[in-house]
Amino acid sequence: MPDNNKKFELIIKPQKGWFDLNLRELWLYRELAFIFAWRDIKVRYKQTALGIAWAILQPVLTVAIFSFFFGRLAKIPSDGIPYPIFAFVGIVFWNYFSISLTGASNTIIENENIIKKVYFPRLILPISSTLTPLIDLGISLVVLIVFMLYYHMLPMLTGVLFLPLLFIISFLASSGLGLFLASINLKYRDVRYALPFFIQLLMYVTPVIYPSSLVGEKYRWIIALNPMTGVIETARSSFLGVTPINFQLLFISIGISIVLFLFGVFKFKKTERFFADLA
Repeated sequence: MPDNNKKFELIIKPQKGWFDLNLRELWLYRELAFIFAWRDIKVRYKQTALGIAWAILQPVLTVAIFSFFFGRLAKIPSDGIPYPIFAFVGIVFWNYFSISLTGASNTIIENENIIKKVYFPRLILPISSTLTPLIDLGISLVVLIVFMLYYHMLPMLTGVLFLPLLFIISFLASSGLGLFLASINLKYRDVRYALPFFIQLLMYVTPVIYPSSLVGEKYRWIIALNPMTGVIETARSSFLGVTPINFQLLFISIGISIVLFLFGVFKFKKTERFFADLA
């Protein structure tokens, strides 16, 4: 007779090996990632008078300020493109990168109660935080098209074709840096205070308000190491069609974003077993 009183135990052990992404487990918990993302969206706009309208106001007001100070007063060149359109393309992708990076970096601290009580792949948390800004990205792209129509411009078909690739690069770069910062944020809480300052400085070494051609050849390799440089420059070339696409710069951004992502995952998985103790 079988023993119906036999007990079974589920033992959760840390992953072995120097790198184990475990894509199968991530796929099994994919719905949880969307649940976390939807929760963040609701929390972000909860009890706000304008709600999701902030996704429109933020880039529009930023473009207005940049256009006045950098376009009109500083006379920064824009490759023959109306400066508001030039700046808007850069801001669309930069906002996604900066919001995703901030969210991924703080996600372990903000969810420490869940981490201590329930098991799930911890990698779900920072990844879900990079899905939330997709709504802002989509709305900003629609507003960008409206701006272009106002200036009697139409987005090029190549821009639509390159859009998924540009998103993937931005996702890998922001997720990789976010995973790394999230793993050290638990032990060194200075990260969450230094991060806004770091993002602000990083924007000035990214061609958001100026073209990369403005940087001399001697120092251009420095901004080329920033993966968002290739994203923004390719976005301008593909969407606006004024300058040819710099495929060398694009391939550099692809390579660096992949390296950042793999390094971030490695660091995150290496410290994952200590999250419950440090949180």
